[in-house]
Amino acid sequence: MDLVLPLVFVPGLALGSFLGVVAARVPLRRSIVRPGSACMSCDTPIHWYDNVPVLSYAVLRGHCRKCGTRIPPRDLVIELSTALLLVACVFAFGLTLRTAAAAIACGTFVVVTATDIERRIVPNRVVLPAALAVLVLDTLWHPSPVWAIGALGLAGFLFLVALAYPGGMGMGDVKLALLIGALLGRTAPVGFMLALFLSLVPTIFLIARHGRGARKLAIPFAPFLCAGAVIALFAGNAILNAYLHHLT
Repeated sequence: MDLVLPLVFVPGLALGSFLGVVAARVPLRRSIVRPGSACMSCDTPIHWYDNVPVLSYAVLRGHCRKCGTRIPPRDLVIELSTALLLVACVFAFGLTLRTAAAAIACGTFVVVTATDIERRIVPNRVVLPAALAVLVLDTLWHPSPVWAIGALGLAGFLFLVALAYPGGMGMGDVKLALLIGALLGRTAPVGFMLALFLSLVPTIFLIARHGRGARKLAIPFAPFLCAGAVIALFAGNAILNAYLHHLT
């Protein structure tokens, strides 16, 4: 495990750079392969030496070399978040199929968080293939119906919530729940409850600032679902066992 940092963190930064492209292009229905990386403002192709994760951002001081337009800080956040999550997955689960499933899910969470915050979009082309891959990998890692039950159970519950309260829950959140349930299995309810708890902070702030008018202000829920899922991924069993122990 001493080599995890250089062998996982550095490639994780490169993967994060790619996920930044996915988050920027998929909502616009643009290819993630062609054309190559370019400035979103002046369309100038980005040379390899200006496309080194984190380092190039620091050297360029967060601006395009050609036109000087500010590079969105979210690119840097995506790169670092992806790398740190990959390291955490390897430390938590070793070199296993569970790690592969967790890495796919975490990468998807990074993309979804960015797209939902920026455009209120949870892209099907990212979430649904990831949900299928995670379900297959988790089932191969630990053969059990619990992964499929978690996926269908959480997605079904959120679907009912979306029908009852369409203004507060979208179908994108329902599809994201498929991925979260397939990832967490028996701890899927823990991830959902954590998401609700985390979403209370901005909700209380909006109510305090806008009063009744806060009802008309929608906040993206997918980032909270992703955050709750990540916490449950690494600590869900401990939280669930502590809760069950408290009940007995």
